[in-house]
Amino acid sequence: MAIVDRHQRSSERKMFSLCPFWHTSTTMNNSSSSFSTKNLNHNGSRHSETVAAKRSKTVSSIARSLLPPRRRLRLDPSNKLYFPYEPGTQARSAIRLKNTSKSHVAFKFQTTAPKSCFMRPPGGILAPGESIIATVFKFVERPENNEVQVDLKSKVKFKIMSLKVTAGVDYLPELFDEQRDQVTIERILRVVFLDMGRPSPALDKLKRQLAEAEAAFEARKKPAPDTGPRVVGEGLVIDEWKERREKYLARQQVEAVDST
Repeated sequence: MAIVDRHQRSSERKMFSLCPFWHTSTTMNNSSSSFSTKNLNHNGSRHSETVAAKRSKTVSSIARSLLPPRRRLRLDPSNKLYFPYEPGTQARSAIRLKNTSKSHVAFKFQTTAPKSCFMRPPGGILAPGESIIATVFKFVERPENNEVQVDLKSKVKFKIMSLKVTAGVDYLPELFDEQRDQVTIERILRVVFLDMGRPSPALDKLKRQLAEAEAAFEARKKPAPDTGPRVVGEGLVIDEWKERREKYLARQQVEAVDST
């Protein structure tokens, strides 16, 4: 029996030696299977990381959309426009805008009643830290049947928008249409009328701001001081020294004629 077993094992060894490709194929299949498993695990890990990254970006974008927009301007008053209640007249209000960001900011006014309201200035550009006080005009209609208006509120609203711009850019209203995705609505202001017969801190503050706004408007109308050479006509620059020399030569010619 032992002789038969030894003879069988010897035959198997001979067959194995005669067919070495079987061993190689088996080894390659095992290696290929191991590599495929590792590659599958690696690809699966990369896919999971990609899905997680996309999911994180989506969540962060949704979170940013839910957050309130970052303000670039500080307004005073912050959410109302006060007008003196004088029916049948063009009333005035004032509001101060200050750029609190680190970049240049363009601002623009809009109103729900463009036929009876306008702003001065209607828009502009503020440098970082710069402020301006604007005047808002509104025609106050008379109440029907000359009734005394108890509610001194109006349905008219004003919207102030802002847009980050680069330094040196000229203000154009079209900037807000061209870069609509970058526009921030700073505030929507309600119109509130003040009774002129009742003194109040809001009325006193309005009077001070209106006086300041009028002074600022008059200052903007004045021409800038001329510190360079004077310009006469179109493109003709006269230097001060040259002007004095020409006067001197003309005087010398007059004296020479008189002496003859």
